[in-house]
Amino acid sequence: MKIQSAAFRPSGFDELGLRQALADRMLPLLVAAMALLAALAAAGWFGTAALARHWQDGAGTALTIQVPNPTGAADRGGRSRLEAVTAILSASPGIADVHTLSGDELGALLRPWLGASAERLAVPLPAVIAVHLTSGGVDTAPISAQIQAAAPGALLEDHGIWLRRLSSLAWSLQACSGLALIMVTSVAAAVIAIATRAGLVSRREAIEIVHGLGATDAYIARRFAMRATRLAATGGLAGAVLAVPLLLTLGRVAAPFSGAAMIPETVAEAVATVPPALWASLLALPAGAALIGFLTAHATVRRWLRQLP
Repeated sequence: MKIQSAAFRPSGFDELGLRQALADRMLPLLVAAMALLAALAAAGWFGTAALARHWQDGAGTALTIQVPNPTGAADRGGRSRLEAVTAILSASPGIADVHTLSGDELGALLRPWLGASAERLAVPLPAVIAVHLTSGGVDTAPISAQIQAAAPGALLEDHGIWLRRLSSLAWSLQACSGLALIMVTSVAAAVIAIATRAGLVSRREAIEIVHGLGATDAYIARRFAMRATRLAATGGLAGAVLAVPLLLTLGRVAAPFSGAAMIPETVAEAVATVPPALWASLLALPAGAALIGFLTAHATVRRWLRQLP
């Protein structure tokens, strides 16, 4: 007679001794630790992507223009160099906003490097114009040529080099997070495989008896896989729950870098700082752990059974 289904077993009967083979303490604990690490790796991936988008929206749509000798004459019409540059910017397509920094604003920018004496410098300072573009794809070369013609020596900085460096940094951090996630997944599969193989060895006699009575390889593998699935899902759920306070803390710390007006104080505000995709990946952790547990345990048992004499 072939033992192929749980329908032929009394309820709760464990002829393979799965409760002894795969203990319900150590394996869930190890999977929970792996799930926690996976959540942190996912936080690095999605958090870096969100910060990169914020930086690109900021630096990619901003220009800074320095105009030396801003009060000097620019043309016969009596306009100053600063007025000529401002007029060019206001008339150029793709410009959303033009703002000339005041003396107080320039002093605030220089104060971290020059201290409180920044406002009393005897050196003439250039005028600084902050420009916001409608998008990051505006061609600034014609604008730069017009500015140079109206106010020779003016410097236009489009932050492109900094944006490229930030993009490279974000890509590197995402690559590290992805590699860490792959490693955590591999380690989790290895832990489940080792635990399953140890359980098979400890219950070898019972498995050989049941196998000799007609239990198929698929039946035994499925029983072990279902046990591993439940334990791995439990561990994945525990790891996801443990990751929540860590993610909220990380979201609070990263809030100033994402352009938040203030550091979140309440739990609801902290939850809003975490990318929705990260919450979705956190909810998927138990299912992912269960899938890894099932596939790994099933493959391990089938391979071990093929080696039996």
